[in-house]
Amino acid sequence: MHALVLEQSEGKTLATVKQLSPDALPPGEVTVDVSWSGLNYKDALAITGKGKIVRQFPMVPGIDFAGQVRHSEDPRFHTGQQVLLTGWGVGENHWGGLAEQARVKGDWLTPMPEGLDGRRAMIIGTAGLTAMLCIMALEEGGVRPDSGEVIVTGASGGVGSTAVSLLSSLGYRVTAVSGRPSTHDYLHQLGASEILPREAFSADSRPLEKQRWAGAVDTAGDKVLASVLAQMNYGGVVAACGLAAGFALPTTVMPFILRNVRLQGVDSVTAPAERRLAAWKRLVKTLPDAFYQQATTEIALVDAAASAAKLLNNEITGRTLVKIR
Repeated sequence: MHALVLEQSEGKTLATVKQLSPDALPPGEVTVDVSWSGLNYKDALAITGKGKIVRQFPMVPGIDFAGQVRHSEDPRFHTGQQVLLTGWGVGENHWGGLAEQARVKGDWLTPMPEGLDGRRAMIIGTAGLTAMLCIMALEEGGVRPDSGEVIVTGASGGVGSTAVSLLSSLGYRVTAVSGRPSTHDYLHQLGASEILPREAFSADSRPLEKQRWAGAVDTAGDKVLASVLAQMNYGGVVAACGLAAGFALPTTVMPFILRNVRLQGVDSVTAPAERRLAAWKRLVKTLPDAFYQQATTEIALVDAAASAAKLLNNEITGRTLVKIR
């Protein structure tokens, strides 16, 4: 089997496609022939060594994958079944999806949802699952299409672009925040009605600004999230799922106690199976067919390391799909 293998040498992370024996795979009840994977922000940090994502080497990155069961010791899965996996520390502390085979715990796998195949599932991937979990959080907080505008930060990335498409398809008026003018046409095609520059949210904000947003999906954190919180409508909801701008949160309690704003954290890594399945079913139903063409760049396994660097340099728009087989 071929795999992208991360190793450390003199404190630097080296990423190389190598041929390995399947016997080298870590323990697990289910072995999967991987057909498709994706390149996520966390993968890019791991591959380039710019984030402390991987702490044990060698490691095969890839936090999600889709493929066909080769062998199963778990009665819930059978040989030939199509499955997918997102999260659970795979690609971080357990060998992941950027390889022709993966061996994992059955608890981590999701049967392929009806209406999806492996390619489409990985165009959605962890990013799309996270986006849908954010939208479910907004809905549970009472944000509806007639509540007002919803803002999406980091909108040209995987989570952000999927969130824009989903929100637009559900009837929300969506404002996208992007630092790259080159992405504006793309974001409008996905359904954004307005696009604001990232610089407008990067400076220190006052504790409270003029009310504008009924809901928000934030992938950035730090000053961007603080600025969004200060602009929320009374009773607004912010679903926070990322830290692309930093993990700090330089804000005050004022949006929460004076405007009744809710800040809801969203985690897709260890989300319970029932909630995952609900989100996947919503994704199949809600994402328009055009999304799968608009939001995807397809690469081969041998291109993953180079693409990881481009992703961190903000040179990639939307989702990066990795063809394994």
